[in-house]
Amino acid sequence: MVVIKSHAEFESYLGKEIGVSPWHKITQEQINNFADATLDHQWIHVDAERAKTESPFKTTIAHGYLTLSLVPFFWKQIVEMQNLKMEVNYGIEQLRFGQAVLVNNEVRCRVSLKTIINLRGTTKATLYIQLEIKDQPKHAFAGDVVFLYHFI
Repeated sequence: MVVIKSHAEFESYLGKEIGVSPWHKITQEQINNFADATLDHQWIHVDAERAKTESPFKTTIAHGYLTLSLVPFFWKQIVEMQNLKMEVNYGIEQLRFGQAVLVNNEVRCRVSLKTIINLRGTTKATLYIQLEIKDQPKHAFAGDVVFLYHFI
């Protein structure tokens, strides 16, 4: 795990890969819980029997936004940010979904630092994030995730 304690330490990763998270298995229970939380119960996500016969994937798939919502979870497995007063999710830019994540697929994040700016004491970091699917050549998504960090 990478430990970052300041803007200067963070900036040293500019243009470099920061790390890769461990694999995480997407279960039907996780998909169902996400469907309940977001009120998105489309059959392709939650109806395994129908998906077997009607889906081109022959199984249920994770919501795209479920996979995206895992970014903070994965990021905290790659980096421990220290000396923070606050961190804020600031935005997502140019995100594209490349391939569906099937139930029981394992996924992980690969993260590099694309840009970093000091805005009068607030660090604005743009991370290029790819969600990889185990044993698949195509990623689930790729794009820029922007965080604001207020270091002490």
